Amino acid sequence: MSQSVDLYGTAYGNFATHALEQVRRETYGEDFGQSSWVTGQEYRRYFRLLGLRATDHVLDVGCGSGGPALFLAREIGCPVTGVDINEAGIRAGLALAREAGVQDKVHFRHADVREPLPFSDQAFDALVCMDVMCHLPDRRRLFDEWRRVLRPGGRALYTDPVVVTGLVSNEELATRSSTGYFEFGPPGVTERLLREAGFEVVLTEDVTDNEVEVSHRWHAARQRLAAELIWLEGEETFAGLQRFLAAVHRLTAERRLSRFVYLGRRPGP
Repeated sequence: MSQSVDLYGTAYGNFATHALEQVRRETYGEDFGQSSWVTGQEYRRYFRLLGLRATDHVLDVGCGSGGPALFLAREIGCPVTGVDINEAGIRAGLALAREAGVQDKVHFRHADVREPLPFSDQAFDALVCMDVMCHLPDRRRLFDEWRRVLRPGGRALYTDPVVVTGLVSNEELATRSSTGYFEFGPPGVTERLLREAGFEVVLTEDVTDNEVEVSHRWHAARQRLAAELIWLEGEETFAGLQRFLAAVHRLTAERRLSRFVYLGRRPGP
């Protein structure tokens, strides 16, 4: 079975290093500090699907390094609050916000998003969660919590990169989940749970192509910078992350695991 490998501690702990910056540029084309399967082009499309305005307050659940939250604030001009359990990610986000001089508009909170969110009822107009939900247990309860913090008419958009759409071996699942806790499920489960939590399901769409391309470029960029990354991460972590990315690419390219985006709306005006 595959050994666990620290993807997020590595990405956030070494966030500002030249090697990781170069990997992000080669992986995404446009580096705004992401560490998932989201490109700038895709994220801008999600902003349009959400119908975001400058007056909306957006919650970024699982904000990682904070780069995507800052990107959202720059693109739309709206206030954004990011929350994540990874302390290194929150530190990186706070540093980025200070450097950009936007501490009054973009805020970060260290919290476990698996627990009740540290916000009052109806505090946000919209919520985004990029490629994080697969790491969180008790999805129905989480949707209840999302509905609580959204105002009537509020929208929630999230991606799930491990929807099971084919046959996957236990070894492949072990490698795909070697970076932490994962929950794999078939198509249709998320839509049912969203409805049970009181959301209207506005959109379900297959966006696997993005994961296929990003995983390929991420693996290639890391391989090109192997010497620098091995110095930063150590040989075992470097090799483990390369195995992980190769597995992601193979499983998504063959459509045995797929990535979907979901858009839900809390009923109301």
